[in-house]
Amino acid sequence: MLRLALRSQGFANVSSISLSARFSLVSFTRCVSTSSIRSTSKLWDNADKAVADVKSGSTILSAGFGLCGTAETIIGALVKRGPDSLNNLTAVSNNAGAAGAGGLSPLTHSGQIDRVIISYLGNNKKLEQKYLSGQIAIELCPQGTLAERIRAAGAGIPAFFTPTGTHTLLQAGQIPVRMGPGGQVQEEGKPRETRIFNGKQYLMETALPGDVAIVRAHKADESGNCQLRRTTKAFGPIMAKAATLTIVEAENIVPVGSLEPDDIDIPGIFVDRIVPATAEKHLEIKKLRQEGSVDDMNTTGTDPLARRNRIAKRAAKELKHGFYVNLGVGMPTLAPSFLPDDVHVWIQSENGILGMGPYPTEDEVDLDLINAGKETVTLIPGASTFDSTESFGMIRGGHIDVSILGALQVSAAGDLANYMIPGKVFKGMGGAMDLISNPERTKIVVATDHVAKDGSSKIVERCSLPLTGARCVSTIITELCVFEVDRVRGKLVLVELAEGVTVEEVRGKTAAEFEVREPLGRMEEEGEGEGKDERRDSGVGL
Repeated sequence: MLRLALRSQGFANVSSISLSARFSLVSFTRCVSTSSIRSTSKLWDNADKAVADVKSGSTILSAGFGLCGTAETIIGALVKRGPDSLNNLTAVSNNAGAAGAGGLSPLTHSGQIDRVIISYLGNNKKLEQKYLSGQIAIELCPQGTLAERIRAAGAGIPAFFTPTGTHTLLQAGQIPVRMGPGGQVQEEGKPRETRIFNGKQYLMETALPGDVAIVRAHKADESGNCQLRRTTKAFGPIMAKAATLTIVEAENIVPVGSLEPDDIDIPGIFVDRIVPATAEKHLEIKKLRQEGSVDDMNTTGTDPLARRNRIAKRAAKELKHGFYVNLGVGMPTLAPSFLPDDVHVWIQSENGILGMGPYPTEDEVDLDLINAGKETVTLIPGASTFDSTESFGMIRGGHIDVSILGALQVSAAGDLANYMIPGKVFKGMGGAMDLISNPERTKIVVATDHVAKDGSSKIVERCSLPLTGARCVSTIITELCVFEVDRVRGKLVLVELAEGVTVEEVRGKTAAEFEVREPLGRMEEEGEGEGKDERRDSGVGL
C-alpha cells in the first residue's frame, strides 16, 4: 500500500528513500487515508462525496461564529450519513449552533455528536437540556483560549500559558463536562497547570487539533486559496490550519490566479478538498437601526428601559475620545448612543471587528457581518476585520482601553461572576474571561442592575457564583449609583448617586460594605468622562 501510494506521488524508486523517511511516511499514511494524500485536483463534485470517508470518533473543527460563516452544506452532508454510519463525533466550535436550524444543531439533534468543545451556548436551550440530562458532554473553553489552542495546533506548538481563567473553576477543573442521572457529575473538567511569570499567575493550555476542519469561504480557487468575508473569518483560517483534512465549501470557485495574493485569507497549502456551497446562509438576529435621538431615550423613572438607559448614559462617560473599547452583549451596547457628537471611539467586537458601526438599515444588512451578540451591524470608515486570534491578542495584550460588561454578581474586591448559575444557567463564558484578563492595562467597567430579579443584591462582599475573574473590575455602574473598586485593598467606594437616591437606599440594596467619598458626585452631571482624553490622542495607554 505504501509503495503504491509513493509511486502515485512520483516516487518511482522507493528503495532509494532512507529508512527514517520511510517510517515518517508510514506514520503519515496511518493517520490519513491514502485517498487524502495530495492529488492533482482538490475539487470535489459535492459535499456528500467529500465527507464519505470521515470516520466515526473524529474530531471536527467547525468554523463560523454563531451562524455566520458556518459550513452548512458540509454539515448537511454529515447529517445525511446518519448516526449508524457516522457517530461519536467531537465537535469544536465557538458555539454549537442555534436552538433551531443552523450550525451544528442538526448534528447534535441527530445524536451524531457525543461531545462539543465550545465557549458559549447562549440561548440554545435544547443543547443545554441535552447537557443537563447527560446526553452530550460539553467542555467549556474561553473564546480566546479556544482560538489560541486551535492556532497552536496548526503552528506545531503543543502548549502555551495564558492569564485567562486564573482563579476560576476552569483552573480547578471543576466545570462539569458530563452530567448523569439526578444531576450527578459523571465527568469533571481537567485542572490546569499554573505558573508565575513576572509576579502574575498563568494557566497552561494545550493545543487542540482536529481530524477534519469544515470551513465556508466566499471564494476559493482550484489550488485551495480561499478568501473569506467580514466576520466569517473568526475561526475559518485557524481551523483550516489545525486539521489533518480540511474541507472548504465555497460560494464561488474560481480559476487559479483569479484571487489577488493580498486578498487570500487561507493559503492553498492548508486546504485539501473544495466543494460548491449549495446551502443558504442563516441569520441569527437581524437587528435594524431605529431612527431617533438620545433625547428620545428616557433615563428617568423606574421602568426597565429607563433604568437601562440611565446605566448606559453613565457608562458612556467612561468612553473617551479616540479610545478602543469592547462592549459586552446587552446593556453595554447602548452606551455609544449617549456619546456627545464630538466624541468618537473605536468599538472592537471579539468576533473580529475593529471599527464597528451602528445597526444597519434593511438595505445595509450583510449576512457576513455580525457582532459578538450575533446581531447584524455595519462598519465605520477605517474599520478592519480579522480572525479570533488577532482579536484576542488585542484583548489579552491590553490594547483595549475600556471593556464594559454585564454581571450576575460583583464583589467588593472586584471579582466578577457573569457566565453561570450552577444547576440553572449554563451559557458559557464566551470571551468574558479573556476580556478581564489584563485589568492592569484595560479598565473593566460593570454595567448592571443593582439587584437581581429575585430582589437579591448583585453587589456582594464575596461572590457565591462561579467567577469569571478575580480582582478585575475597576468601576461598577447601576441605576442607583457608581462605585469605584480598590482592587488592592478589596474595598468599594461610593462616588456617585443617581437623582433622588440616598446613601441609605444604596446601603439597603448592597450586600457589601463600602466607603463614601465626599463630596458625592451625581450620575447625571456632565463633566469628567465627557469629551477628549489626551492619553489616547498622545498614544499613551491607561
